[in-house]
Amino acid sequence: MTAQAALQDAGYFDALSAVDLLDSRYGASTPTQVIDGALKYFGRRFALVSSFGAESAVLLHLAAQVSKDIPILFLDTGKLFGETKKFRDQLTNELGLTDVRSISPDQNDLDAEDPKGGLWVKSTNKCCYIRKVKPLDQVLYGFEGWASGRKRFQGGVRSLLPHFEASDGRVKVNPLALWTREDVQEYMNDHELPRHPLVAEGFASIGCMPCTDRTADGENERAGRWRGQTKTECGIHLSLAENSKVLAD
Repeated sequence: MTAQAALQDAGYFDALSAVDLLDSRYGASTPTQVIDGALKYFGRRFALVSSFGAESAVLLHLAAQVSKDIPILFLDTGKLFGETKKFRDQLTNELGLTDVRSISPDQNDLDAEDPKGGLWVKSTNKCCYIRKVKPLDQVLYGFEGWASGRKRFQGGVRSLLPHFEASDGRVKVNPLALWTREDVQEYMNDHELPRHPLVAEGFASIGCMPCTDRTADGENERAGRWRGQTKTECGIHLSLAENSKVLAD
């Protein structure tokens, strides 16, 4: 089932002005303060997107300290590890999250573009687009701000992440942008947060099963994603214009 956005479009919204205001207030704040500030600013038009992956418990635990009712959007691509879905259910129960929404691809898109489920072999970019980018864009209708767990230490295009950025008319919130790898691990240990079961098997970053590999010691934690390709992002953190360019290349 594809979840629907909670609210109708409120009309004009200036994302750039919102970023300036939020950054002036919370640009150097703690993750909890960033989440709290965003929730106060956006109210019911704020959501959190989570993969329920290797480090997702940290952001979800922080968010639960602010409000257990923040909508949590989970992209169930149809290609996930079974362990990820079980971990989603475990964290939802343990953290008391009240509004976790599982978002599925549009069946018409799958029938047209990936009827046999093997599109990822020919085009990982198109597969990500119909299974993640498009479903998320549709469900974000009615939301003005959304948060995720990206961090600067993950490298690549994430290395200069701010707490707030404007994209496609919305504000993207990155509460953990300034945290180090050590900060994340310390928080997990201090709060005895559960680990995704695949972490113990060598998976440092966990996405869809066909495109996720184990990482070796010394590798970047995202090195196992789309192994052997230049691709480093699924596309949900790119603008729609950037996604169009990627699909055209």
